[in-house]
Amino acid sequence: MQAQARFEGTDSYVATDDLKLAVNAALTLARPLLIKGEPGTGKTMLAEEVAAALNMPLLQWHVKSTTKAQQGLYEYDAVSRLRDSQLGDERVRDIHNYIVKGVLWQAFTSPEPVVLLIDEIDKADIEFPNDLLRELDRMEFYVYETREMVVAKHRPLVIITSNNEKELPDAFLRRCFFHYIKFPDRETMADIVKVHFPRLKQDLLAAALQSFYEVRDVPGIKKKPSTSEFLDWLKLLMAEDIPAEALHSKDAKTVVPPLHGALLKNEQDVHLFERLVYMSRTNR
Repeated sequence: MQAQARFEGTDSYVATDDLKLAVNAALTLARPLLIKGEPGTGKTMLAEEVAAALNMPLLQWHVKSTTKAQQGLYEYDAVSRLRDSQLGDERVRDIHNYIVKGVLWQAFTSPEPVVLLIDEIDKADIEFPNDLLRELDRMEFYVYETREMVVAKHRPLVIITSNNEKELPDAFLRRCFFHYIKFPDRETMADIVKVHFPRLKQDLLAAALQSFYEVRDVPGIKKKPSTSEFLDWLKLLMAEDIPAEALHSKDAKTVVPPLHGALLKNEQDVHLFERLVYMSRTNR
């Protein structure tokens, strides 16, 4: 990987200074970058933008609850080989025909450095990150079926995301450079909005920001709306031509923001917000 490669953000992704510093630290240290933060704060998109900014191919591994670490290396398709042997297929003579290369294998053997995204690693069981320790550390693994060692031609920039659904092992954490994406403040959020909706009227943006952060600040809310949900809400407000005045109406009947289904995702939060707004109005 070229030493001069540095991430300075892109026109389509607002990266804070500390986030850019974290990406470049991972590049310098040649360590995986572990990114945590609330869902919807752009963790997955970061990998896409880093790859675009550094002009590197992007390989993605989206982890599920059933995902095993071995799948990232390779899988041996014994069932297909058995079927082909019963059919007399000549392919069975070469076991390589039944080795399915995983995303790590592809990253290791790529002719050029790549960005490798391991997305939502905390969805898998607790042994998943431990099972990848050696491979991510030494950048090599052994294929027992073919008796070959796969060694990385170039060390990929590994970006790992987590929604903090479960704790990750200490041994795994020690091998990563860690960064937590803080939820954007109003100024940063306004910059993010400008990237997506450059023609948004300033009065609507100001009113939407005020209403959005009021919803997030409601005590006891179960599911705080995210950045992506805020952008969805703005898109709806623009599509329905909702005026800025509708977002801060003093009418007692307007208890939640219009089109609030883009922000509040369960009935408990809607009822909680309704009660708190009603109480604030009756106490005036």
